[in-house]
Amino acid sequence: MRIATYNINGINGRLETLLAWLAETQPDIVCLQELKTPQAKFPERQLAKAGYASVWHGQSRWNGVAILSRGSEPVLTRRGLPRDPDPSQSRYIEAAVNGILVGCLYAPNGNPVPGPKWDYKLKWLKQFSAHAKQLLALNVPVILAGDYNIIPTERDVYNPDRWRDDALFLPEVRKAYASLLKEGWCDAIAVIHPAMPVYTFWDYLRQAWQRNAGLRLDHLLLSPDLAARLKDAGVDGEMRGRPKASDHAPAWIVLDIT
Repeated sequence: MRIATYNINGINGRLETLLAWLAETQPDIVCLQELKTPQAKFPERQLAKAGYASVWHGQSRWNGVAILSRGSEPVLTRRGLPRDPDPSQSRYIEAAVNGILVGCLYAPNGNPVPGPKWDYKLKWLKQFSAHAKQLLALNVPVILAGDYNIIPTERDVYNPDRWRDDALFLPEVRKAYASLLKEGWCDAIAVIHPAMPVYTFWDYLRQAWQRNAGLRLDHLLLSPDLAARLKDAGVDGEMRGRPKASDHAPAWIVLDIT
């Protein structure tokens, strides 16, 4: 089973790119972030024609998350986090897909620091961490995939010193991410690629893609039973170099599911 996460940065504006990638790689489950479209304008019909059923949580112009499934219907279990500090922002959706509980997230950026956006990020991560702990206690296969807007370690950024004071890299958010791993979640990409930098995001500015000045912001965290079935993980980095590309590239895993 191939599961991917992709911050599409505007699904309707990049639908052609998304459909091409789906046809080329044929993932079984896809988590999408930054849909930037209201609920009524999500391209359900076009995705269904490509073979993907979907559930989504839209928001006009900002945010938005979706879960796609090839060959089966995702069963929606939740839109939004429990006790979300701002339910008006569409940042989390959850569905059961082929025996796996899939949580798709788009965590707040948090910049500038200090300020209300930073405060909101910390509050959101606190509630997300609490929900993640509850999901682990269910003892069912769970994956939490999406744009965490967290650079976990110095290895996950091209120039750590450049990002010391950024909300993506401050100690508070790195600690929150590390706490998830201590609870028992498996960072799939870090496990498969322990010795080399793997980036999922390249800014549009300063020729970041051309210089490979990247960050790893998109993560796939697995519950212990799924971690035992992890076979491969990676990033479709060439997608970042295509015309009208998102500033993120799809990250993916392969599980041995019988």
